[in-house]
Amino acid sequence: MNGTAATTGARFWPAIIMPTVAVVAASIFGQIATFPNLAPWYAGLAKPPFNPPNWIFGPVWTTLYVLMAYAAFRIHRLAPSPDKRRALTLFYLQLALNAAWSWMFFAAHSPLLGLINVVPQFVVVVATVVCFSRLDRTAGFAIAPLALWVAFATLLNASVWWLNG
Repeated sequence: MNGTAATTGARFWPAIIMPTVAVVAASIFGQIATFPNLAPWYAGLAKPPFNPPNWIFGPVWTTLYVLMAYAAFRIHRLAPSPDKRRALTLFYLQLALNAAWSWMFFAAHSPLLGLINVVPQFVVVVATVVCFSRLDRTAGFAIAPLALWVAFATLLNASVWWLNG
C-alpha cells in the first residue's frame, strides 16, 4: 500500500459518502433507462445460449455496486497523492460509462452503441483494478469481480449485437 489510511473523521465521512452517493446515483440512473425497455424491446431480441435469466442481473449488480462503493471508500480514505487521484478518476470514469451504457443499449435500443461503450468501459475497469490494487490490496480485490462481470457483459453485448444486426 503506497498511501496511508486516514483515521480522522475529517476523511472518514467524505470517504464513505462520496462513493456511496455516486454508486447509488449511477445505479438509479441506469435503472431509469433499463426497466422501461426490458419488455417488449429487450425481450424480443435474439440472445446467445449463455444469456443469463433477467433475475440474475439485479443481485449481481447490487453486489458489484456494494463492492465498488467499499473499494472506492478504501481509496478515498488514503492520504492525497497523484496515485490516489488517478485511481479515483478511473473509478468515477468507469462508473459514468457504466451508467451511460444502459442509456446507449436500452434507452437507445442499440446493442451497437452499448458495444461502443462497453469495450472502453472494460479497459477502464481493468485500469481501475490495477490502480486500486497498487494503493490498497483489499480495494483491488473488492473491485476485481467488476472486471470479470464487465468482460462477460462485453461478450454478451457483442453477441446480442451480432445476432440482431
